[in-house]
Amino acid sequence: MKCPVCKHGRQIERHITVTLDRGPVTVIFKNVPARVCENCGEQFVDEKTTASLLAQAEAAAKSGAEIEVRPFAA
Repeated sequence: MKCPVCKHGRQIERHITVTLDRGPVTVIFKNVPARVCENCGEQFVDEKTTASLLAQAEAAAKSGAEIEVRPFAA
């Protein structure tokens, strides 16, 4: 699939690190499945994965964590 940002590169399945900040809380997820443009490096995470990331970040925020690093759990 062509990259919608640069219009030149194709997207390759990779695993990335995603950092989410919400107020005083920072959650870092490692090993998140995504498509990455081989030309410009733009990263694309699908809707289902994004929903999971947000739910997990919300749980971390409610637990009182200020900074948390965790592996992505689908």
